Amino acid sequence: MNKPLSPARWANDITVILKTVFGAERFPVRVKDVAREISSQKFPDDPITLIKGDSLPRFEGALVPAPLGKKGWGIIYNSDISSTGRINFTLAHEFGHYLLHRVDHPQGIQCSSEDMASWESEYGQLEHQANVFAANLLMPFDDFRSQIDAKAIPDIDQIGACADRYEVSLIAATLRWLQYTQRRSMLVISRDGFILWARSSEPALKTGLYFRTRNQPPIEISSSSLAAQRGEIDGHSGRAEHDPGIWLNEPCTEQVLFSDQYDFTISLLHFGDSSTRFELDTEPVEDVVDKFSR
Repeated sequence: MNKPLSPARWANDITVILKTVFGAERFPVRVKDVAREISSQKFPDDPITLIKGDSLPRFEGALVPAPLGKKGWGIIYNSDISSTGRINFTLAHEFGHYLLHRVDHPQGIQCSSEDMASWESEYGQLEHQANVFAANLLMPFDDFRSQIDAKAIPDIDQIGACADRYEVSLIAATLRWLQYTQRRSMLVISRDGFILWARSSEPALKTGLYFRTRNQPPIEISSSSLAAQRGEIDGHSGRAEHDPGIWLNEPCTEQVLFSDQYDFTISLLHFGDSSTRFELDTEPVEDVVDKFSR
């Protein structure tokens, strides 16, 4: 019996096909067309036969089996979502469930924001795997690196250009960049003066630059940070150089974007180079990242 393919392997194999067929014109990935074509070729007796939007209160999307008497599967996404980037990532996420999990879950899978935040459960792990597939399919590392070099210090506009290229949310694109950058950088999502969650690049993690937010009391942000000065900033974005103590104990550059639509604030932090590195006793547990990346 062949070993099941990993989420990254499935995405990479499909990327090879897309490169061959579409070359440089393959972005953004046309998930609906890809899902139908790949499923019909790989699993002709069990393909994806329906992809449509519907009003799904509390759910981002779902993978559903065909009605009795019919074969195949359907992907349903929440058409109430206004962001095309979130919808595109949801489509890729559900396609990942189809490839990875439909055999073990013949009744289908429904994906809510709450489910995605519970990584400790078996179901939470399924959500994580589907997100790994979606990120690798929509934003392959080789192409992302060609847009933003691993040593570059991008601003929010540059990452936003990648988000447009891949038709994903700004947060999803930033999280993907943080996975390969060589810079000590961090993404912080806050609301009403408190951190909701944060994600650090590996170089930042290894030098102690991170916030623990899971199962911890709320962390208040400094009143001197741009994120805490919504009323003082003209427009929806800003940039500032900070002394140590504003964001952790090192100087940094903060670029902020206020999202009125989703009622949270995005802070992209860049710290300077450092030769001091250490291994964490316990690496901080990431939380609710999947929720926002979708």
